[in-house]
Amino acid sequence: MALPLAISGQDVIGQARTGTGKTYAFGVAMLQRVGKPRKNRKKPRGLVVVPTRELALQVTEDLVVAGGKLGSRILTVYGGRAYEPQIEALKQGVDVIVGTPGRLLDLVNQKHLDLTQVSMLVLDEADRMLDLGFLPDIERIMKLIPAERQTMLFSATMPGEIVTLSRRYLSRPTHVRAENADAGDQDLSKTTQFVWRTHRMDKIEIVGRMLQSEGHGLTMVFCETKRACDMVSEQLKERGFAAAAVHGDLGQGQREQALRAFRSGKIDVLVATDVAARGIDIDDVTHVVNYDCPQDEKTYVHRIGRTGRAGRTGVAVTFVEWEELTRWKVINNALGLDFAEPAETYSTSPHVYTDLGIPAGTKGVLPRAQRSRAGLDAEQIEDIGETGRHRSRRDERPERTERAERPERRERPARNRQRRRTRGGQEPEVTVDGGTTVEQPALISAADIVEGDILAPEPIRTPEPSVTVAAETPEPALAEVPAPRRSRRGANRTALTEALAEVTPTATDDGSTEPPIQEAFIETEQFETTERFAPVVSEAPVARKEPERIIPPTPFSIIFQSPGLVIEDDDDVAPSAASELKQRRRPTYPRPRRS
Repeated sequence: MALPLAISGQDVIGQARTGTGKTYAFGVAMLQRVGKPRKNRKKPRGLVVVPTRELALQVTEDLVVAGGKLGSRILTVYGGRAYEPQIEALKQGVDVIVGTPGRLLDLVNQKHLDLTQVSMLVLDEADRMLDLGFLPDIERIMKLIPAERQTMLFSATMPGEIVTLSRRYLSRPTHVRAENADAGDQDLSKTTQFVWRTHRMDKIEIVGRMLQSEGHGLTMVFCETKRACDMVSEQLKERGFAAAAVHGDLGQGQREQALRAFRSGKIDVLVATDVAARGIDIDDVTHVVNYDCPQDEKTYVHRIGRTGRAGRTGVAVTFVEWEELTRWKVINNALGLDFAEPAETYSTSPHVYTDLGIPAGTKGVLPRAQRSRAGLDAEQIEDIGETGRHRSRRDERPERTERAERPERRERPARNRQRRRTRGGQEPEVTVDGGTTVEQPALISAADIVEGDILAPEPIRTPEPSVTVAAETPEPALAEVPAPRRSRRGANRTALTEALAEVTPTATDDGSTEPPIQEAFIETEQFETTERFAPVVSEAPVARKEPERIIPPTPFSIIFQSPGLVIEDDDDVAPSAASELKQRRRPTYPRPRRS
């Protein structure tokens, strides 16, 4: 019905069920109006705008078949491919252009595409373009085309936005709806529909068993998200099926590779989002699975329309989860179906085997003897000069192959180098009279300080200068007293001085008394600190002063006194906080001057 109107030059709004031949309805009329190509004519005369890249390729193939005898020059323009081949084809001249809105506007802005001579404009799947937000781009394209033109809109559904658009840009259009009661019932009977209420974890098992049913051919599985597509595809591959994913995150070369492998039969399962639910005409698609419940009735119609095309039969299975029942009831009421209450179904349910014709005892894993498909790897990726980001599949990342071929790197040994302090590039040493050179130890332990009642702070690393000892002094074992920390310099020095004063002098060999410790104040170049070297005089332990014992008058009394905090006036009163603070603030000995 639409073909005579289109050939006569009238504006047409075509509405028909998917798979009924809408492409030839406007394609034959466009090629007839454009006529045979001419050498002096390089600007396009016909323009077809489509929402997706896959649909652009599909429409181009149909137009090439229809215009084979005329020799019409048809060019496909869409994103994801290099600009250079498309620009070169435009310079040589084209008759009909099929493209997406984004790439068409890019070529117009670059002054490579001129639409001033377009006499026929076709918007295929116009409702889908509105859903994807292409309405501003379509309006810009229409402003670039002459006002005296023929405009046709084709879609399987006709929402109110399409009617509004037609009133603005179409001149007295004729609405053609190619459906009637008899034809509708006949078309619906060719696609057997099943709607089951399933569990999320059991869906993949049902799909695996359905792919082994009798009379099974190519199958399309529709998911709602890109991540779900990758997950379902990977799980089917693990079960032995030849599957591939198609969604927007893949490069254009990978998407075309998957479609070519699906058409040629190298893979039998195509897992896709709604990007492949519009206009994709592939022969021998026997089963369609709605892995996720569709969003609305239009999506449901386009999904199940991939099977049962051009008089063929098909099977459509829809999975509905418990939380999706309300959405499905809206779709069921809008389309007038008989699945208001889907049957609760599991992979072991008997009606799954009887409805789909699955042999008894079939499991969700394909036996190795039946794995005869070549797979996606058998189809080469075409070098199309892709633009934009390129996201590889998980199992086909080239960087993983490169890493596998690289030799394993040696692990670096842990650094176990010990740093030692030097002076002038040489190890520090101690010179003793008699020509003996003794290396100065860098650190000393707590037991090597002094055998007495001296309690030194934590040892630290200090420089080791050279020290000359007098000849009369016997060769002692040197011990290093570490310098006190700056935070408690005064307190440590006071405690050390008081402890040295309480040590009893010891007798030497000639009968004289000498202090047990000699202090040498040495100034070093690296640090400004005080170093103490104390020769040990004798190995005999020094007598310690016993503290005064306090005997309480009664066993039940408590004494708050200590030998260092006794007050003469009041022996039974514990010192206050003020007295303790005053005791701590006692004057310290001045630092010795540098010599």
